[in-house]
Amino acid sequence: MKQQIRLLGIDDSPFKFGDGKALVVGTLVRVPNYLEGVMSTEVAVDGSDSTDRLLEMISGSRFKAQVKAIMIDGIALAGFNVIDIERLSKELDVPVLTITRDEPDFAKMKSALMKYFTDWETRYALVTKLELRKVETQHKPLFVCGIGADWDELVELIRLSTVRGVVPEPIRIAHLIAAGMVRGESYGRS
Repeated sequence: MKQQIRLLGIDDSPFKFGDGKALVVGTLVRVPNYLEGVMSTEVAVDGSDSTDRLLEMISGSRFKAQVKAIMIDGIALAGFNVIDIERLSKELDVPVLTITRDEPDFAKMKSALMKYFTDWETRYALVTKLELRKVETQHKPLFVCGIGADWDELVELIRLSTVRGVVPEPIRIAHLIAAGMVRGESYGRS
């Protein structure tokens, strides 16, 4: 795998469930940690527009041709605005990974979706469609699902882009920028 590959990290900003929209930041990082570009969009809190907004953000960016894979902090943005990562990968023709620090509690997630959403089955199907796998790191494991490349290649992308701590730099940088834009400064685990 090319050592200077460019990865797009995506994370949402802090938000309140009463907010109509949440900021989403994409950071184009040349592995291992050179920030080359930033893009942003907004998605509806608990909406269903995350896949469309990400496709528009990336497709409309001058960086589109440089994006060789996408890493997203989780499978949903702004609450339960679930991303169809298969569609994202297919339409952009790049691998897509979702990465979380903590193993999701699918029973608890299903219960919340059933309680608050009439389309809970559609959202839950997107969440559980692809196999979630545990990836060991130097610190603690990550929980990852991905599409668009062999599993070993996806794990290699994580390894190449994780400089310090647990999460890959593209996601860590997107998190810092998104939090800083909304709160005035970054905070929390990144």
